[in-house]
Amino acid sequence: MFFLGLFQQLPVVEILTVALLIILTVYLIRKSIKLFFDKTSILDEKREETLMHFANQATKVLGLVFFFIYMLSHFFELTKLVTGSVVLAGALALILQHIIRDYIMGLTYLFERQIHHGDYVIINGNRQGKIEEISMRHLKIRQYDGYLYTVSYSSIVELQNGNRGMRRVNESLVLNYRQNPDDALKVMEEVAQTCNEKYGEYLLKDEKGVPVESFEFNQITELNVDFRGHRYSLSGLVKEEDFVEAGKKVRYELAMAAYKNDLMMAESEGLEANKACDPQVSM
Repeated sequence: MFFLGLFQQLPVVEILTVALLIILTVYLIRKSIKLFFDKTSILDEKREETLMHFANQATKVLGLVFFFIYMLSHFFELTKLVTGSVVLAGALALILQHIIRDYIMGLTYLFERQIHHGDYVIINGNRQGKIEEISMRHLKIRQYDGYLYTVSYSSIVELQNGNRGMRRVNESLVLNYRQNPDDALKVMEEVAQTCNEKYGEYLLKDEKGVPVESFEFNQITELNVDFRGHRYSLSGLVKEEDFVEAGKKVRYELAMAAYKNDLMMAESEGLEANKACDPQVSM
Protein backbone atom coordinates (compact mmCIF):
# COMPACT_ATOMS: atom_id res chain seq x y z
CA MET A 1 0.00 0.00 0.00
CA PHE A 2 2.90 2.33 0.78
CA PHE A 3 4.37 1.99 -2.73
CA LEU A 4 0.92 2.28 -4.27
CA GLY A 5 0.45 5.63 -2.50
CA LEU A 6 3.80 6.84 -3.78
CA PHE A 7 2.99 5.96 -7.38
CA GLN A 8 -0.37 7.65 -7.11
CA GLN A 9 1.41 10.90 -6.20
CA LEU A 10 3.56 10.79 -9.33
CA PRO A 11 2.76 13.42 -11.99
CA VAL A 12 1.83 11.09 -14.83
CA VAL A 13 1.59 13.83 -17.46
CA GLU A 14 5.00 15.21 -16.51
CA ILE A 15 6.58 11.75 -16.64
CA LEU A 16 5.12 11.07 -20.08
CA THR A 17 6.34 14.46 -21.29
CA VAL A 18 9.87 13.79 -20.04
CA ALA A 19 9.85 10.31 -21.61
CA LEU A 20 8.75 11.73 -24.96
CA LEU A 21 11.40 14.46 -24.78
CA ILE A 22 14.11 11.87 -24.09
CA ILE A 23 12.90 9.70 -27.00
CA LEU A 24 12.81 12.74 -29.29
CA THR A 25 16.30 13.82 -28.20
CA VAL A 26 17.72 10.34 -28.84
CA TYR A 27 16.07 10.28 -32.27
CA LEU A 28 17.43 13.73 -33.20
CA ILE A 29 20.95 12.80 -32.08
CA ARG A 30 20.89 9.61 -34.17
CA LYS A 31 19.44 11.46 -37.14
CA SER A 32 22.08 14.19 -36.87
CA ILE A 33 24.90 11.64 -36.79
CA LYS A 34 23.48 9.85 -39.82
CA LEU A 35 23.07 13.12 -41.76
CA PHE A 36 26.63 14.10 -40.87
CA PHE A 37 28.02 10.85 -42.27
CA ASP A 38 25.79 11.10 -45.36
CA LYS A 39 27.04 14.61 -46.14
CA THR A 40 30.72 13.99 -45.46
CA SER A 41 33.35 11.52 -46.63
CA ILE A 42 35.84 11.81 -43.77
CA LEU A 43 35.63 8.12 -42.89
CA ASP A 44 35.23 5.00 -45.01
CA GLU A 45 31.84 3.30 -45.24
CA LYS A 46 32.62 0.47 -42.80
CA ARG A 47 33.95 2.90 -40.21
CA GLU A 48 30.78 5.00 -40.49
CA GLU A 49 28.56 1.92 -40.10
CA THR A 50 30.52 0.88 -37.01
CA LEU A 51 30.17 4.30 -35.38
CA MET A 52 26.46 4.41 -36.23
CA HIS A 53 25.81 1.05 -34.55
CA PHE A 54 27.80 2.11 -31.49
CA ALA A 55 26.09 5.53 -31.32
CA ASN A 56 22.64 3.90 -31.42
CA GLN A 57 23.53 1.70 -28.47
CA ALA A 58 25.10 4.56 -26.51
CA THR A 59 22.16 6.94 -26.97
CA LYS A 60 19.71 4.23 -25.90
CA VAL A 61 21.64 3.55 -22.70
CA LEU A 62 22.05 7.26 -21.89
CA GLY A 63 18.34 7.86 -22.48
CA LEU A 64 17.42 5.09 -20.04
CA VAL A 65 19.89 6.40 -17.45
CA PHE A 66 18.48 9.96 -17.58
CA PHE A 67 14.92 8.66 -17.31
CA PHE A 68 15.90 6.44 -14.37
CA ILE A 69 17.52 9.39 -12.56
CA TYR A 70 14.44 11.51 -13.21
CA MET A 71 12.18 8.81 -11.71
CA LEU A 72 14.43 8.50 -8.65
CA SER A 73 14.18 12.26 -8.04
CA HIS A 74 10.50 11.77 -7.11
CA PHE A 75 11.43 9.39 -4.28
CA PHE A 76 14.79 10.72 -3.07
CA GLU A 77 16.48 14.09 -2.72
CA LEU A 78 19.08 14.36 -5.43
CA THR A 79 21.57 16.05 -3.07
CA LYS A 80 21.48 13.06 -0.71
CA LEU A 81 21.60 10.73 -3.68
CA VAL A 82 24.72 12.45 -5.00
CA THR A 83 26.30 12.38 -1.52
CA GLY A 84 25.90 8.65 -1.33
CA SER A 85 26.86 8.10 -4.96
CA VAL A 86 30.50 7.32 -4.13
CA VAL A 87 29.57 4.40 -1.92
CA LEU A 88 26.90 3.32 -4.39
CA ALA A 89 29.31 3.52 -7.31
CA GLY A 90 31.85 1.40 -5.43
CA ALA A 91 29.25 -1.25 -4.66
CA LEU A 92 27.98 -1.28 -8.24
CA ALA A 93 31.53 -1.52 -9.58
CA LEU A 94 32.08 -4.72 -7.61
CA ILE A 95 28.74 -6.21 -8.59
CA LEU A 96 28.86 -5.19 -12.24
CA GLN A 97 32.61 -5.50 -12.86
CA HIS A 98 32.19 -7.86 -15.83
CA ILE A 99 29.66 -5.55 -17.49
CA ILE A 100 31.90 -2.53 -16.89
CA ARG A 101 34.83 -4.42 -18.35
CA ASP A 102 32.75 -5.20 -21.45
CA TYR A 103 32.00 -1.49 -21.95
CA ILE A 104 35.65 -0.45 -21.49
CA MET A 105 36.96 -3.10 -23.88
CA GLY A 106 34.22 -2.22 -26.37
CA LEU A 107 35.37 1.39 -26.40
CA THR A 108 38.96 0.20 -26.80
CA TYR A 109 38.15 -1.96 -29.83
CA LEU A 110 36.15 0.91 -31.35
CA PHE A 111 38.67 3.72 -30.95
CA GLU A 112 41.68 1.57 -31.82
CA ARG A 113 39.84 0.58 -35.03
CA GLN A 114 40.51 -3.13 -34.45
CA ILE A 115 37.07 -4.09 -35.74
CA HIS A 116 34.57 -2.65 -38.21
CA HIS A 117 31.02 -3.54 -39.04
CA GLY A 118 31.07 -6.21 -41.78
CA ASP A 119 34.58 -7.49 -41.01
CA TYR A 120 35.34 -11.21 -41.20
CA VAL A 121 36.87 -12.22 -37.88
CA ILE A 122 38.02 -15.30 -35.96
CA ILE A 123 37.26 -15.16 -32.21
CA ASN A 124 39.41 -17.21 -29.81
CA GLY A 125 40.45 -19.47 -32.67
CA ASN A 126 37.13 -21.34 -32.94
CA ARG A 127 34.40 -18.87 -33.96
CA GLN A 128 34.55 -17.17 -37.32
CA GLY A 129 32.20 -15.19 -39.50
CA LYS A 130 31.03 -11.72 -40.45
CA ILE A 131 30.31 -9.02 -37.84
CA GLU A 132 26.62 -8.13 -38.13
CA GLU A 133 26.25 -5.96 -35.03
CA ILE A 134 28.58 -4.00 -32.76
CA SER A 135 27.03 -2.97 -29.46
CA MET A 136 28.53 -1.44 -26.33
CA ARG A 137 28.87 -4.84 -24.63
CA HIS A 138 29.16 -7.50 -27.30
CA LEU A 139 29.63 -8.47 -30.93
CA LYS A 140 27.22 -10.49 -33.04
CA ILE A 141 28.88 -12.66 -35.67
CA ARG A 142 27.09 -14.51 -38.45
CA GLN A 143 28.97 -17.77 -38.83
CA TYR A 144 29.36 -19.66 -42.09
CA ASP A 145 26.85 -22.29 -40.90
CA GLY A 146 24.20 -19.54 -40.55
CA TYR A 147 24.14 -19.36 -36.76
CA LEU A 148 24.36 -15.95 -35.09
CA TYR A 149 27.06 -16.02 -32.38
CA THR A 150 27.08 -13.38 -29.63
CA VAL A 151 30.34 -12.82 -27.76
CA SER A 152 31.01 -10.29 -24.98
CA TYR A 153 34.16 -8.20 -25.28
CA SER A 154 35.53 -9.45 -21.93
CA SER A 155 35.50 -13.05 -23.19
CA ILE A 156 37.62 -12.24 -26.24
CA VAL A 157 41.11 -13.62 -25.66
CA GLU A 158 42.27 -13.66 -29.28
CA LEU A 159 40.82 -11.78 -32.24
CA GLN A 160 42.00 -12.30 -35.81
CA ASN A 161 40.73 -9.82 -38.38
CA GLY A 162 41.05 -10.30 -42.14
CA ASN A 163 42.90 -7.44 -43.81
CA ARG A 164 40.58 -4.78 -45.19
CA GLY A 165 39.55 -5.74 -48.69
CA MET A 166 41.63 -8.95 -48.83
CA ARG A 167 41.63 -12.49 -47.44
CA ARG A 168 44.08 -15.32 -47.92
CA VAL A 169 42.61 -18.66 -48.93
CA ASN A 170 44.79 -21.37 -47.41
CA GLU A 171 43.67 -24.95 -48.10
CA SER A 172 45.61 -28.18 -47.81
CA LEU A 173 45.70 -31.95 -48.22
CA VAL A 174 47.11 -34.24 -45.54
CA LEU A 175 48.61 -37.16 -47.47
CA ASN A 176 49.80 -40.48 -46.14
CA TYR A 177 53.50 -40.65 -45.31
CA ARG A 178 53.74 -43.54 -47.83
CA GLN A 179 52.75 -41.13 -50.63
CA ASN A 180 55.61 -40.29 -53.00
CA PRO A 181 56.30 -36.55 -52.40
CA ASP A 182 57.44 -35.99 -56.00
CA ASP A 183 54.09 -37.19 -57.36
CA ALA A 184 52.19 -35.11 -54.79
CA LEU A 185 54.20 -31.98 -55.61
CA LYS A 186 53.41 -32.34 -59.30
CA VAL A 187 49.68 -32.71 -58.63
CA MET A 188 49.59 -29.72 -56.29
CA GLU A 189 51.37 -27.54 -58.84
CA GLU A 190 48.75 -28.54 -61.42
CA VAL A 191 45.92 -27.70 -58.97
CA ALA A 192 47.40 -24.22 -58.38
CA GLN A 193 47.58 -23.62 -62.13
CA THR A 194 43.99 -24.85 -62.57
CA CYS A 195 42.73 -22.55 -59.83
CA ASN A 196 44.44 -19.56 -61.42
CA GLU A 197 42.87 -20.35 -64.80
CA LYS A 198 39.34 -21.13 -63.55
CA TYR A 199 38.99 -18.82 -60.55
CA GLY A 200 41.19 -15.88 -61.42
CA GLU A 201 38.25 -13.46 -60.98
CA TYR A 202 38.36 -14.13 -57.22
CA LEU A 203 41.99 -13.00 -56.91
CA LEU A 204 42.77 -9.58 -55.48
CA LYS A 205 44.33 -7.36 -58.16
CA ASP A 206 46.35 -4.17 -58.06
CA GLU A 207 45.63 -0.96 -59.98
CA LYS A 208 47.02 -2.48 -63.18
CA GLY A 209 44.79 -5.56 -62.91
CA VAL A 210 47.66 -7.88 -61.93
CA PRO A 211 46.93 -10.40 -59.12
CA VAL A 212 48.65 -9.39 -55.89
CA GLU A 213 49.18 -13.03 -54.98
CA SER A 214 48.03 -15.81 -57.31
CA PHE A 215 47.11 -19.30 -56.17
CA GLU A 216 50.36 -21.10 -55.50
CA PHE A 217 51.60 -24.32 -53.96
CA ASN A 218 53.42 -23.78 -50.66
CA GLN A 219 55.32 -27.06 -50.64
CA ILE A 220 55.10 -29.33 -47.58
CA THR A 221 54.06 -27.06 -44.70
CA GLU A 222 53.90 -29.66 -41.90
CA LEU A 223 55.40 -33.11 -41.37
CA ASN A 224 53.79 -36.09 -39.62
CA VAL A 225 50.46 -34.37 -38.86
CA ASP A 226 48.91 -36.20 -35.89
CA PHE A 227 51.27 -39.09 -36.73
CA ARG A 228 49.25 -39.73 -39.91
CA GLY A 229 50.92 -37.96 -42.80
CA HIS A 230 52.28 -34.72 -44.28
CA ARG A 231 50.41 -31.48 -45.12
CA TYR A 232 50.60 -30.04 -48.65
CA SER A 233 49.19 -26.48 -48.76
CA LEU A 234 47.93 -24.13 -51.45
CA SER A 235 47.09 -20.45 -50.93
CA GLY A 236 46.06 -17.29 -52.76
CA LEU A 237 45.05 -13.72 -51.91
CA VAL A 238 41.40 -13.06 -52.82
CA LYS A 239 38.85 -10.28 -52.45
CA GLU A 240 37.16 -10.24 -49.08
CA GLU A 241 33.65 -10.68 -50.46
CA ASP A 242 34.77 -13.77 -52.45
CA PHE A 243 36.64 -15.49 -49.61
CA VAL A 244 34.01 -18.14 -48.78
CA GLU A 245 33.25 -19.02 -52.41
CA ALA A 246 36.93 -19.14 -53.38
CA GLY A 247 37.65 -21.49 -50.48
CA LYS A 248 34.91 -23.86 -51.65
CA LYS A 249 36.26 -23.91 -55.21
CA VAL A 250 39.85 -24.58 -54.11
CA ARG A 251 38.76 -27.41 -51.80
CA TYR A 252 36.81 -28.98 -54.67
CA GLU A 253 39.82 -28.87 -56.99
CA LEU A 254 42.04 -30.43 -54.31
CA ALA A 255 39.54 -33.22 -53.67
CA MET A 256 39.10 -33.92 -57.39
CA ALA A 257 42.86 -33.95 -57.98
CA ALA A 258 43.38 -36.38 -55.10
CA TYR A 259 40.71 -38.68 -56.57
CA LYS A 260 41.91 -38.58 -60.18
CA ASN A 261 45.56 -39.09 -59.27
CA ASP A 262 44.97 -41.75 -56.60
CA LEU A 263 46.81 -39.78 -53.95
CA MET A 264 47.06 -41.63 -50.64
CA MET A 265 45.14 -39.60 -48.06
CA ALA A 266 46.19 -39.78 -44.43
CA GLU A 267 44.04 -42.13 -42.38
CA SER A 268 43.84 -43.18 -38.76
CA GLU A 269 45.92 -46.12 -37.64
CA GLY A 270 42.81 -48.02 -36.63
CA LEU A 271 41.31 -47.76 -40.12
CA GLU A 272 44.54 -48.83 -41.77
CA ALA A 273 44.79 -51.81 -39.42
CA ASN A 274 41.22 -52.85 -40.32
CA LYS A 275 42.03 -52.63 -44.02
CA ALA A 276 45.11 -54.77 -43.52
CA CYS A 277 43.10 -57.42 -41.67
CA ASP A 278 40.02 -57.38 -43.90
CA PRO A 279 40.81 -58.24 -47.53
CA GLN A 280 37.32 -57.09 -48.59
CA VAL A 281 38.13 -53.50 -47.67
CA SER A 282 39.55 -51.83 -50.76
CA MET A 283 42.81 -49.98 -50.54
